[in-house]
Amino acid sequence: MSPRTSLKRRLTLWLIVIVAGLGTLLLIEAYTSARKAADRAMDGQLEAASLTIAESLQWPEGKPTLEMPASALQILATRWQERVFYWLQADNGVSMTQNADLPITDAMLEQARHQPVYLDAVYDGRPIRLSGREVDSAGWDTQEPVQLWVGHTRRGRDLLAQELFRKSATRFAAMVLITAALVAIAMRTMLAPLRRLRQTLRSRRADDISPLTLGVPREMQELVETLNRLFADQRDQRDALLRFIADASHQLKTPLAGLQSTSELALTSRDPNSWYQALNTVHDSAERTSRLAGQMLSLTRLQHLGPGHQREPLALDRLLREVATDWADRQDSREHDLGLAIDLPIPIWIEGERWALHELLNNLIDNACRYTPPGSEITLRLSNDEDEDPNGAAERVTLAIEDDGPGVDTESLARLTQPFERGRRQDTRGSGLGLAIADSIGLRHGSRLTVTNREPRGLKVSLTLPRCRPPEGSVT
Repeated sequence: MSPRTSLKRRLTLWLIVIVAGLGTLLLIEAYTSARKAADRAMDGQLEAASLTIAESLQWPEGKPTLEMPASALQILATRWQERVFYWLQADNGVSMTQNADLPITDAMLEQARHQPVYLDAVYDGRPIRLSGREVDSAGWDTQEPVQLWVGHTRRGRDLLAQELFRKSATRFAAMVLITAALVAIAMRTMLAPLRRLRQTLRSRRADDISPLTLGVPREMQELVETLNRLFADQRDQRDALLRFIADASHQLKTPLAGLQSTSELALTSRDPNSWYQALNTVHDSAERTSRLAGQMLSLTRLQHLGPGHQREPLALDRLLREVATDWADRQDSREHDLGLAIDLPIPIWIEGERWALHELLNNLIDNACRYTPPGSEITLRLSNDEDEDPNGAAERVTLAIEDDGPGVDTESLARLTQPFERGRRQDTRGSGLGLAIADSIGLRHGSRLTVTNREPRGLKVSLTLPRCRPPEGSVT
């Protein structure tokens, strides 16, 4: 069944299947019951005819004689004009009287000696029903028993069974039609809350993400709660986006205003030295603004790329060496003691996006260099996950950057991964986006960025990544 099939149609099809299955079983049971009822009614007539004939038996001079009573034949004939059979046999096996050579076997005779029997048989190519019983000569001089067999064709039974079945089938069909009408009404009533929910959602404006207050049955309450959580997430994302836009506007407005004022002052001066100083100031401000715009684009790109689907096995220790070597030659890190500490056997393989992890490491090192004083120690470290069993095989590795700078006050730690958050410090040239970008990259790899203060001083920024098997043909 296609997922696009309506719920109403699915319920209807399931009800049809269930009713058809149960209806088939009920019709089979009704037909079987009709045949049994017809057999019971007609067997009662055979029994009445047998008893009537038995009462007409006489034993004058020790010999059984029978004058077939008309009432017995009337009982056997029935209203369907059945063909009637009778057969009387003495205990010595001599047939006394009969109107047909009935297919009575020795086993049937033996059964009738003990109790009255009702059996189906075939005579002259037609199905017949026979009833046999043994009759004693009570009240006469002789005690010689005889066997009396009577029967008739099954046509009347079959017609009676069909008549009973048609009545049952007619009642069942009427019940099915009434049930179908009631189910249609009930289904429309039960699905009314779903229609109201659909109409409510369709009538909403695109920017309306307020919670739903629609009254629904308990089975739909979870759906409404899920939608309300979705709306709440959308509100949070919208508020975060608006805050980001406001903060970005403020961050861009400040250097642009500085550029404008510097250029205006330079234009009013005739001194080439003033022009030169203004150009240096404009260059520095433009460089900071360009870097800020680049980081905002990186953060926006990471937040809208979705989950990473281009991961590949990569040696994390090699990537750390490449990034550390690159930063060792940069002017921004020459006043710091940048080091690398790998506390694990190498190589260390993880599944990740190389470009994203490269960006993460660059932002972490840049952030540490900007927010620590000259001469501070900055260490890139790889170690086992602290939460894992030290005696077992480590399945996760912790990537961390540590410094011995001034650290951050406890109240600001939880906000450091938010955009434009500087930990209440305004004495640096940082944009406040480095850790936010690093946190977004960590989320793409299934880990949140953790920021903690070190003892006695300093800051540690870390994230935990799952290890993977090295690719085939790699050098271990």
